[in-house]
Amino acid sequence: MMQHEPAVFVVDDDPAVRDSLRLLLRSIGVKGETYSSANEFLETYDANRPGCLVLDVRMPRMSGLELQQELEKLHSTLPIIFLTAHGDVPMAVTAVKAGAADFIQKPFRDQDLIDKIQHAIEEDARIRKMLADRQQILTRVESLTPREHEVMGMVVDGHANKVIAIDLGLSQRTVEIHRARVMRKMGADSVSQLVQMVISVRK
Repeated sequence: MMQHEPAVFVVDDDPAVRDSLRLLLRSIGVKGETYSSANEFLETYDANRPGCLVLDVRMPRMSGLELQQELEKLHSTLPIIFLTAHGDVPMAVTAVKAGAADFIQKPFRDQDLIDKIQHAIEEDARIRKMLADRQQILTRVESLTPREHEVMGMVVDGHANKVIAIDLGLSQRTVEIHRARVMRKMGADSVSQLVQMVISVRK
């Protein structure tokens, strides 16, 4: 998969806000893309592009909160920082409870927004890595034969080879062979690492 440079996607119907944020992002060397409406952003939205979304709460046609709901339907993990006027703070709090990363009141200090953006981009990178690692483990699990899957489940549950052999009607040597194959296919150096892998994909 092609690696994308993190970007800050700014969605605000006020051209002055879009221009000022574009200049601010350029000044700190961060790629910025601006959109005048939620619909315009959705038309170009790509889940594979990392970064964060800086989103105005109040916009005509589709509000920031409605865009947040649409992105949730798409299973988006893109962190959202809401821009709010003073009277919109209760709405912003609702948005954060619904999963938004943060909100900031207009007018704001440039450094405060920069700090929130940098934190959101770091959080996005952490989430993407976690999801990629999880997918890699799932792919490894799928490579196991039904018997290896069975043995792995019993190893993870703490059963000794002798007990697994009795329960599955196998020789202890056969269990040892299956267990070794499981460890190799899963890329696990120890049983504790195997347990952590399995727990991470059971959630």
